[in-house]
Amino acid sequence: MPLEWIDYQQAVRLYHAGQVAYTCGVLLYRVRGGINALSGLRSVVEVNSIIATFGSNRAIHAGYVPPLNNHALFKRDAHLCMYCGQHHPAHELSRDHVTPLSQDGADHWRNVVTACKRCNNHKAGRTPEQAGMQLLAVPFVPTHAEYIYLQGRRILADQMEFLQSHFPRSSPLRTRALQ
Repeated sequence: MPLEWIDYQQAVRLYHAGQVAYTCGVLLYRVRGGINALSGLRSVVEVNSIIATFGSNRAIHAGYVPPLNNHALFKRDAHLCMYCGQHHPAHELSRDHVTPLSQDGADHWRNVVTACKRCNNHKAGRTPEQAGMQLLAVPFVPTHAEYIYLQGRRILADQMEFLQSHFPRSSPLRTRALQ
């Protein structure tokens, strides 16, 4: 199960501590260390694109809800305004509460969508129905694997394949991630 993105320094620490159970994916880094005084050999740690560690992932349970942030929200919604359907760069987008906070709406994944600032201002403190606006997609809570994908910046092909194998079959991100 994918848990999180780590940098190569953290990966080297895991290798050195004997915490790596197995690896898959491609070789990304070959980190060279010092020369052993007794053997005269230089230490080398090879870091793969995917590493599995010993232990369990008890923190990720059936009721897991990933933290909500705009970066992941905008990526979940493909940088599209869920009202006008237009693609926008992140600085032109905002988080819109489908049921506004002023009407007892909550700040959680199932109640927020990506909206351009123009549509969000037009909707104001109203529901889409009250504002006469149509919501183009139903907001959903990403699974842990989907959230890892949403948090990633540059994902290698083998990492994407690994992540997608953990997406639900019905995930809207499944087909989008292939593009």
